[in-house]
Amino acid sequence: MRRCRSPAPRMAVAGGLLARARRKEAVRLRKRRSVLYSDPTAAAGQPGAGAAGGPARLLALAVALRALNCFLVQTSFVPDEYWQALEVAHRMVFDYGHLTWEWAHGLRSYSYPLIFASIYKALQLLAQDDVNLLIWVPRLAQAVLAAFADVKLYSLVRHLENAETAKWVYFCQLCSWFTWYSCTRTLTNTMETLLTIFALSYYPIKGSKMGSSCKYLALIALAIVIRPTAVIPWMPLVFSHFVQEQRKADLILHSCIPVGLVTIGTSLIIDRVFFGEWVLVQLNFLKFNVLQNFGTFYGSHPWHWYFTQGLPVILGTHLPFFIHGCVLAPKRYRIFLMAVIWTVLVYSTLSHKEFRFIYPVLPFCIFFCGYSLKHLKAWKKSAASFLLLSNLVPALYTGLIHQRGPLDVMSHIQQLCDNSYQSQAFVFFMMPCHSTPFYSHVHCPLKMRSLQCPPDLTGNESYIDEADVFYSNPLGWLNKEFYNDTLLPSHLIFFSVLEQEISSFLALRGYEKTATVFHTHIPQGRVGSHIYIYRKNTEVNHT
Repeated sequence: MRRCRSPAPRMAVAGGLLARARRKEAVRLRKRRSVLYSDPTAAAGQPGAGAAGGPARLLALAVALRALNCFLVQTSFVPDEYWQALEVAHRMVFDYGHLTWEWAHGLRSYSYPLIFASIYKALQLLAQDDVNLLIWVPRLAQAVLAAFADVKLYSLVRHLENAETAKWVYFCQLCSWFTWYSCTRTLTNTMETLLTIFALSYYPIKGSKMGSSCKYLALIALAIVIRPTAVIPWMPLVFSHFVQEQRKADLILHSCIPVGLVTIGTSLIIDRVFFGEWVLVQLNFLKFNVLQNFGTFYGSHPWHWYFTQGLPVILGTHLPFFIHGCVLAPKRYRIFLMAVIWTVLVYSTLSHKEFRFIYPVLPFCIFFCGYSLKHLKAWKKSAASFLLLSNLVPALYTGLIHQRGPLDVMSHIQQLCDNSYQSQAFVFFMMPCHSTPFYSHVHCPLKMRSLQCPPDLTGNESYIDEADVFYSNPLGWLNKEFYNDTLLPSHLIFFSVLEQEISSFLALRGYEKTATVFHTHIPQGRVGSHIYIYRKNTEVNHT
């Protein structure tokens, strides 16, 4: 007969087990960690992980840095940052401003200037349309977008790799002298690059859980509306996505076609409102720049220019890290390298070449640079210090010194708006066409004129534009154009290289130099080291 055990031992055992379970539970509670210390890949994929897909603190840092970036870029790059954006927006809102020949032929869309026109309209409604705000607020808006793009790039790499790699990619992005020089400018190329980064964050690359066909295609479509050549870097990426996509019909019917119809339709309506007729700007742009290659009118370069100068210059000291990163990176990232190579090859077939045209592939290159730094076994800190210091000098020099003349000149012209002399003023810019901003940087209806250089679209082989005619014989052109003293401008503005050639005209007509503005340490051709402002002495009589 089995003896029954006393309940006391059972209770003791149960109590011991219960206490042990409590101790284990307490230990488990102590082991729970904040999301900040959890797996970075998982955290990056969580909704609400932070503004723009990254920590809020990182976003605040990025905005502060890009705002500083904005104020430390006080130079001009290319005319389009004013003439194809701010000048057009100024005309849209304030009913005066100069439209270049592209707008007469429907080669530019009003979609991009509409962004700045909205800012101008808001300032006007608030009675805050001061010229300085008209200049700086659009650029600050661009800087904020650039900051969001920086954080989006960090978030993407953190999701695809880890926080350490993302940190080095972000560091390379901030160090890039060309990004610093370009990302706060009101250029269509800048917006194209920012939209490329946003689209890339939703691209369904292997291993990504953030991919969204509709989102990335919509951002590409928006970039194409702003600048049709934005389609070039995305050709290999979209093709790769299509090949790997199992539900190809759904991709076309539910993503490509709806996105295409909405964006093209919206662009058509915007341009219909402002052109006054139906214009398919994107088709006209591609015909002019790609099929007819009229861009050669503004200069041509050898086919290898992007490989030997373009890409090495915009990469700067990032170049060896880019090459190293391309060698190290896993196979799944080869599509990014293909996008870079394809873009450079396509642009190499066009005669007219500029650094800014390949700016949209720079984020791809930055990814490989960051990957390289992450995997350096030794000299990592030395390499980082080298990158920072070697990019700091060109960033500050190009942002604060090189080609600052046009903006400084406009500060002098603004003073003509502040007194009763405004109605009598007539400013003539005798410079290579579109060398300076125009009404967007003056914001008063001064009488102003500049040399024009539209290309001939009629096939006339003997055509010479006004600027070329002027520079072929400046003195003769001036005497012919201003044959009567009543026609003379009150102010003449020109580069220093022209002064000696027209000195007799200046002396005879009673002009006196009132300002000398520094422009560049590297004068070339028609562009001098300084810009001179001459004012007509009204007390001088001529016979």
